[in-house]
Formats: sequence, C-alpha cells, structure tokens
Amino acid sequence: MQLETIERVTTITKTAFLEKYVKPQKPVVIEKLINDWPAYKKWSLSYVQKVAGEKEVPLYDDRPVKHDEGFNEAHATMKMSDYIALLKTTPTNYRIFLYNLMKEVPSLKHDFRFPKIGLRLIKQIPMLFFGGEGSKVFMHHDIDWANILHFHFEGKKQCILFPPSETKNLYKVPYSLITREDIDFDNPDYEKFPVLKKAKGYICHLNHGETLYMPEGYWHFMKYETPGFSMSLRSLPRKMKHLRYALYNVFIMRYFDNLMRRRKGQAWIDQKNERAISDTHKLHKLI
Repeated sequence: MQLETIERVTTITKTAFLEKYVKPQKPVVIEKLINDWPAYKKWSLSYVQKVAGEKEVPLYDDRPVKHDEGFNEAHATMKMSDYIALLKTTPTNYRIFLYNLMKEVPSLKHDFRFPKIGLRLIKQIPMLFFGGEGSKVFMHHDIDWANILHFHFEGKKQCILFPPSETKNLYKVPYSLITREDIDFDNPDYEKFPVLKKAKGYICHLNHGETLYMPEGYWHFMKYETPGFSMSLRSLPRKMKHLRYALYNVFIMRYFDNLMRRRKGQAWIDQKNERAISDTHKLHKLI
C-alpha cells in the first residue's frame, strides 16, 4: 500500500479548515483543537473508571461477521470498572464501539464543547470508543457517510485512512460497510490480495488530546498502540451524492443484507466474501 502521512497543524481557523480540508475532502490532524476543554486535563481511563465504573457496557472483539448476528450486536458485556481494569493489566481484543456514554453519565457532557470549525455537528450522538493494547478495528466506512472529528484520549492510536475513490482497490465486501476481514492492514498478504499494492491512503498516530478529521465516506482502520479511548462527533455529508449513498445504506442496503442473512444463512456471508475477491480481480483484469 502507498500510505502518506496525514498533514498536521497545531491550530486552525474555521475558514482555513473549510478551504484546505473540508472542501477538498482531505484528512488532517489538529493537535490543539481541544486544549481548552475540561476533558483535555480530566479524561483518562482512571477518570472514566471513577465516574462510570458501575455501568454495564457492550464489548466487541475481532471475530468474523456471522450471519446470525444483528447489526452492531455486542459480543459480551462487562462493568466499565472491570473492563478498564482489564485494559490496564493485559492486552485484550475487547473494544467498546459506538457507545453514547454521555447518555449514561450526563456529567461528562460538561467536559467538552462542540468545536466551531465550520461543520454542523450532530449534538445528540457523541460516541465513545475504547480499546486495549494491540486491539484493531477492521477497515470500514461509516453507514452515514458523515464528516467525522475523532478526538483521542490517553495513549496512542494508529489510524489508516483511504478515500472513497480507493474502494476499488480495497476488496470491499458487497452489501456491507467493510473490506475482507482477513486483510491485515499492518502487514498485507499481497499474494492473496495483490490489488492492495495499488491502494493510496493516509496514516497517522494520534496522541492524547489530538483531533483527526475524517472526510465523508473515508475508509478507516484503527489500532490501539496502547490502551486508550476516543470520542467522535459527526456532521451529515455536505455533498448530495454522498447523502444519497448514506440514505441507500440506512434504508435499503442494511435491510436487504439482513433479509439475505435470514434466508441464506452463513452461505450469504461466504458468498459475499468470495465476491470481494472475484469482483476486485475482475475489475483489475486479474482473472
């Protein structure tokens, strides 16, 4: 793969952010966007353990998608205090994914502000993500094609991004939001997935308090290099064609895929995974 380091800025104005990154749909890391948030000094795994320790949280691991699992269905549950204790003591694949902790612990809402940076951020769904050392989030893009501000807290996190134009090179699984789950984007198997060599993307390593802007429909693969957590704020896609893609995903694609899972079972999942390879190789005239 051909990965370019994501551009970094210390701070940025609303005008510059819109002109240099949102309009051309280019990712950027903003190092000091949230230094004035109370969360910048307060938020750590220990702090979350203190204020939300008794909450039962949904956990996800890296097992392959199965036909009998619902959309974003959790693989396990655990008290937040026990989960964070696990993160602090040993590597684990268990992650918290798309969790609205502010709904469970409203006091956390006072620790952050919605950046006035030119995006119309949806205020109802600030989502949190937690992971242990070495845990990975498979390559995917979000169902709503949102513009995303991704704020990282504690430790370090690796992020690999690809623009939507690279979908043809990523072995996308049909009727889904993911690529083949057996692709290791840290160490790709080019014999099995030769087209990945053509993929042009971006990479960065986020530290505590840094913000990653991910444009509309960008593919992203995340790896927690140390235990940590992140929060995402999002805004609806600005481009009309991207909004159409989002509506298709939410109201048609998701329900069609669920219907086929019920009708064909695991055979549907296997068929889609096979097509991810055959369709990609046909497109590139490799078969």
